[in-house]
Amino acid sequence: MRKVKSTPDVVMFKTFSYIVTGFLALVCLFPFLLVVSGSFTPEKTILSHGYSIIPPAFSTEAYQTIFEAPSVILRAYGVSLSLVVCGASIGLFITSMAGYVLHRKSFKYRNFFAFFFFFTTLFSGGLVPWYILIVKYLNMKNTFFALLLPNLLSVFNIIIMRTFFSTLPDSMEESAKIDGAGEFTIFTRLMLPMVTPALATVGLFISLSYWNDWYLANLFISSNNDKLFPLQFFLYRVLSSMDFAGKLSQLTGIPTPKMPKESFKLAMTVVATGPVIFLYPFAQRFFIKGITIGAVKE
Repeated sequence: MRKVKSTPDVVMFKTFSYIVTGFLALVCLFPFLLVVSGSFTPEKTILSHGYSIIPPAFSTEAYQTIFEAPSVILRAYGVSLSLVVCGASIGLFITSMAGYVLHRKSFKYRNFFAFFFFFTTLFSGGLVPWYILIVKYLNMKNTFFALLLPNLLSVFNIIIMRTFFSTLPDSMEESAKIDGAGEFTIFTRLMLPMVTPALATVGLFISLSYWNDWYLANLFISSNNDKLFPLQFFLYRVLSSMDFAGKLSQLTGIPTPKMPKESFKLAMTVVATGPVIFLYPFAQRFFIKGITIGAVKE
């Protein structure tokens, strides 16, 4: 590739681009820095002086509140990690198979099945029939499967996989069939290695949906079954307990121990988003390529 000559216009454009990009990066980074700083700020300082990038005083009271019972929060971490690992691996495999089948022109009923997939994006049975199905007919209340199965499949992810498979030439499948390869062998050994960016993108989507979910636990896990609480739902319950204690103290006049409510919210955000922040840089390049190719077919 021929090297572009550094003319004054090129230098000026690069300088302007770096300045604008750097400014936008700082704008995006500022809220997170504010959250991290606030999580290490004493509660009284936040209430009196507000939030600041450089905290006037330093305190770990909020993190001490979160990790007051380490075994409980580690168990919640374990449940969330188990959901991410199991859900991402199983969901990614099923999603990729569905996308591969729907893109195959030789599949006679692909439009018929695609209609039912896409129909669910416009209409649904509603919350009550879905709840009855999970609890009464599938008997999954207070089980790990109640947290795992509902998020396994997403039509949006299937569309991404189908579009990505459509960018691959059909001649590859035909040559593999001539060599005697079966359908499943073609899918696992030939097609999947070629759609790694799409797999990374969809895998990240599925992982985030499991990691950030607290609603399923709120619906299907009883309050006394805390061994199945994922991290997000556990932190939500702790924050709700703090709100309830504060309102009870106002109504009854009975003093309750002062809890770092504001700094706790920020520390809770740091604890919940920490693993995602460390994971995202490794999947970023696949994520960008997968979204670009999966969204637009040339």
